[in-house]
Amino acid sequence: MASNSGKVTDWVDPKDKSGEFKRQVSSFRDWVSNEPNARFPPEKGRYHVYISYACPWATRVIIARKLKGLEDFITVSSVHWHLGEKGWRFPTAQDTDAEGENVVPDPLHEDFTHMRQIYFESAPDYTGRFTVPVLYDKKQNVIVNNESSEILRMLGTAFDDHLDEAHRSVVLYPTALQSQIDEANEWHYDKINNGVYKSGFATTQEAYERNVTLLFEALDKAEAHLAATAAEGPYYLGKQLTEVDIRLFVTIIRFDPVYVQHFKCNIRDIRSGYPHIHKWMRNLYWNHPAFKDTTNFLHIKNHYTRSHTQINPLSITPVGPLPDILPLDDDVPAAEAVKAGKV
Repeated sequence: MASNSGKVTDWVDPKDKSGEFKRQVSSFRDWVSNEPNARFPPEKGRYHVYISYACPWATRVIIARKLKGLEDFITVSSVHWHLGEKGWRFPTAQDTDAEGENVVPDPLHEDFTHMRQIYFESAPDYTGRFTVPVLYDKKQNVIVNNESSEILRMLGTAFDDHLDEAHRSVVLYPTALQSQIDEANEWHYDKINNGVYKSGFATTQEAYERNVTLLFEALDKAEAHLAATAAEGPYYLGKQLTEVDIRLFVTIIRFDPVYVQHFKCNIRDIRSGYPHIHKWMRNLYWNHPAFKDTTNFLHIKNHYTRSHTQINPLSITPVGPLPDILPLDDDVPAAEAVKAGKV
């Protein structure tokens, strides 16, 4: 995930005295399309997506893949959770510490050991970060797209003509809600999805405090929204599950197990500080297999705590919080006391 001219672990440019983490813009931006003569038409079995279960951006894509019933259309494989100096690596047959569905050596290139090789295959002079997810065309042996929000949007519609009615009816970006989706996505991404990284990777006290304050202000705003709309339905925009739920969930599910301690996002945690966000998250996890089945806490916790050695130099992974996610109708004692009117 680093440029060829820098270290993969240089999350903040050492020359940048602001201490601010600045996320790189994705480089591959083609689309799977039904347009005549499209370079990447929606064909069954033609595409593969490389993901990491640790990465929230990548799990956006596999949640959508499951919700849309695209398992037979798009194959998937996951890298190992460890991110080293050469970037994401593919697991080997000897790895016994990275359990999960499709956590396998690169199924398309027998001799490839790292994601960087996928990038160089498509662009030998590539100088950007070697990120996941990557949507890959197995017919042309080339990357289609490595921008998670665009892959998510693509999977929502591109294959609809080939799907059964049940999966075609799963509409993640419905016309009537598009303005609300776009508005929510914008501040969720800047202040929450990316906000945890801007807090955790900050290299000055000022940058950290500025970003962690903005993060919790945004969480307060999301909590107020869910409290005000709770009667309308269990999803962020009411009765219909949309891409807003997917994009926010992947950050919130990682918040208590990782971001509270590892990224110093500890003004409050989700399970005791945000009852409506907590309920919304658990509904998605426990009632929708697409969310639960794509959440791998082993990869999540090991990746952050053992890959970011500038934050955690001894690579010790905290045991808690336990459990990683609470049962649907259970709460921590403090939250139970509030509900019972004892506080």
